[in-house]
Amino acid sequence: MVELYTSPPAGATVVCADELGPVIPRAFPPAPGWSPDGHRIKNEIDYSRGPEKTWVYGALRVRDGQELTMTATSRNSAFYQQFLQLVEDANPVGDIYVITDNLSSHNSVSTRTWLEDHPRIRHVFIPVGACWLNLQEGWWRIFRKTALAGRSFGDRDHITHATEVATAQLNARARPWIWGRPAPPTRRLRRRYVYVL
Repeated sequence: MVELYTSPPAGATVVCADELGPVIPRAFPPAPGWSPDGHRIKNEIDYSRGPEKTWVYGALRVRDGQELTMTATSRNSAFYQQFLQLVEDANPVGDIYVITDNLSSHNSVSTRTWLEDHPRIRHVFIPVGACWLNLQEGWWRIFRKTALAGRSFGDRDHITHATEVATAQLNARARPWIWGRPAPPTRRLRRRYVYVL
């Protein structure tokens, strides 16, 4: 897997894929103030994970940092295959190596059957408990701060719109994702002391 990050096969595209969610629409907080009978205005608490929950599928192309996202109502094999089709359409030439976790929808019978008809796509599963090997996790952190932090959404369409806007903004300033930590800079000494005894 690290070899795919550092030296991918010639003509191949390495993509890190994962799902984020569920992102749940919540009620907007009320305006600060008091009710006519002198009580503080309270907001309804949203705890439900009802039918409006939304999953965000994401694929990070490592070589240039471009991201492809898609929102869906569920995390299942059908939506995952639809997302893989988007990844294939966005990368029209060469093999596509998809680095992802071993979720049941990624390795289901229907997904494996779908992959037989799309031989360009090859799955590379990360080991269990090693999510840090998937560079998409780092992109999710940036995405959460850009699209989700401090926001409340009225419905699923608002989540989709925020996802599209944040993805476009992050793609506008994307740079290649490099595996590993850069070498520390060499420190040059300003003065060199010589002690004479």
